[in-house]
Amino acid sequence: MAYDEDMAERVRKQLQGRDVAWDEKRMMGGLCFMVNEKMLVGVSEDRLMVRLDPEDYETMLSKSGAEPMDFTGRPMKGFLWVFDEGMRSSTDLGFWIKAALDFNPRAKASAKKKKKQR
Repeated sequence: MAYDEDMAERVRKQLQGRDVAWDEKRMMGGLCFMVNEKMLVGVSEDRLMVRLDPEDYETMLSKSGAEPMDFTGRPMKGFLWVFDEGMRSSTDLGFWIKAALDFNPRAKASAKKKKKQR
């Protein structure tokens, strides 16, 4: 299993309770939740990936369960992993979802890949 389905369901419930259009996309070995065609949060194994304002990065790192997200040997500023101790309750998980939603309108979308022409 590439991601925890129970955690993904918790994220779905959080998003359903908010006035926001979202969809899901499998990527990076997990499940990403997208808003405005931009990554909001993702579930990978048993952890939550959160995209938030890089200006808030250092402050958010001090929160329980938060750790730098590091795929390449360097932490990616503006992206955190949140482990179980940082999202045990619905209120805790809601905190991270709200932080990601607050940043989403200012986040840059990934460049679209051009389709090959034949």
